[in-house]
Amino acid sequence: MLQEFKDFIAKGNVMDMAVGIIIGAAFTAIVTSLVGDLLNPIIGLFTGGLDFTNNYVVLAGEVPEGASLEAAREAGASIFAYGAFLMAVINFLIIAFVVFMLVKWVNAIKAAAETPEEPKEEAPAGPTELDILMEIRDSLKK
Repeated sequence: MLQEFKDFIAKGNVMDMAVGIIIGAAFTAIVTSLVGDLLNPIIGLFTGGLDFTNNYVVLAGEVPEGASLEAAREAGASIFAYGAFLMAVINFLIIAFVVFMLVKWVNAIKAAAETPEEPKEEAPAGPTELDILMEIRDSLKK
């Protein structure tokens, strides 16, 4: 059984998947930073700093008026945090669009790198052995 496990791990697909997961985790940090540090502030300029994160509805419990979402959670109240969900959806859409654009860019680079092979021109065919022999025969007849 141990040998089967070693064979499974040694297969290329498992190693490729492991490398993909590691690269994916590093790429997630880059995309998260891109969205959080670059795109969201620009979007905030156009929306007037609109942030739905602290919008919630108290379902049960006591929460001081105007308390933040974190304060409401710390107070132990049962809350419906629709604003945090809405911001998560917006961030997902932004991240999905950024990833789409990056993949499109990488595919364009790959396509440019893969230049199609030019068809080779065939060299003009010379006389065959039979043609030469027939020419010799005809020369000898004269």
